[in-house]
Amino acid sequence: MAIARLNGGPLDGQVLPLETPDLEQLILPYSEGQLVYERAGAAANTGSDDGPTEVEFRFAAEPQEVTPGDDDVRPGE
Repeated sequence: MAIARLNGGPLDGQVLPLETPDLEQLILPYSEGQLVYERAGAAANTGSDDGPTEVEFRFAAEPQEVTPGDDDVRPGE
């Protein structure tokens, strides 16, 4: 099992389970939009006796809000 430690942004200090410690980026739902966290270094605690593997992710961006009508607009309209 691996865990992601989030630093910065609205989810600062949160710990989330990771299916794989190889991820470079996490895109997480948040309120009406999403948050982007990017990997910040190598995995820690990768041995068999030192607890779960930990990967640090730092806040990168909060893209534009997602609204229900966004899918109805086609490019060029």
